[in-house]
Amino acid sequence: MDRAALRALLEEVASGKRAVEDAVEDLARLPFADVGAAKVDHHRGIRCGFPEVVFCQGKSPSQVRAIAREILDAGEVFVGTRATPSHYQAVGQVALDARYFEDARLVVVDRREQRPAVGNIVVASAGTADTPVAEEAAVVAEIMGNHVTRLADVGVAGVHRLLAHVDLLREANVIVAVAGMEGALPSLIGGLVACPVIAVPTSVGYGSHLGGLAALLAMLNSCAAGIGVVNIDNGFGAAALASRINQAAARERA
Repeated sequence: MDRAALRALLEEVASGKRAVEDAVEDLARLPFADVGAAKVDHHRGIRCGFPEVVFCQGKSPSQVRAIAREILDAGEVFVGTRATPSHYQAVGQVALDARYFEDARLVVVDRREQRPAVGNIVVASAGTADTPVAEEAAVVAEIMGNHVTRLADVGVAGVHRLLAHVDLLREANVIVAVAGMEGALPSLIGGLVACPVIAVPTSVGYGSHLGGLAALLAMLNSCAAGIGVVNIDNGFGAAALASRINQAAARERA
């Protein structure tokens, strides 16, 4: 349940279209439901603006299926991150309309009416090897209702590739910069724009890259202003933060 659904429920009770006891039954599902292996947080959409997103890695397909069924029965959007084809097949058993985004490793079931995307988030990735994390950020941000522009393969090894898109970068409300190796892309972007930059280090690189630690430390130590850093490979976290910044900016402009 989100704020819009809660408001609609209360308005139906106030107008007499909905019996109080029926509303009590709906609200009894809040704030969470215990499905055995997990406790599904149905209250998160009201608190945070978007329903609980499920991290599938480490969960069995049957566990993900049970969680998906609970979320969908409550009329919420199901988004599963770090999902495998087996997770997708399991969710498909309870939702024939499930979609699998292979590059982003996402399973999505979204039955909401389509609404116009708002604002402008740019997701820029340094290299093709960063695509899974960049796509996770881009697709999640789109599901959260944001307009997203992708810039792929614009890393500092060929800086002219990024500089060709400076105008586009400067039109963004927020930029998600995804990079592995030495992690320099966010610093470069941060020196070109006035909007917030969310840096995402990836676990892409050779031995001394240390599984993304080198990129993470480089981003944390950036001398460019206006950069915030999320954890290694955390495209979802970057998308959630970018969505809040973008939608706040869109509301202010409206």
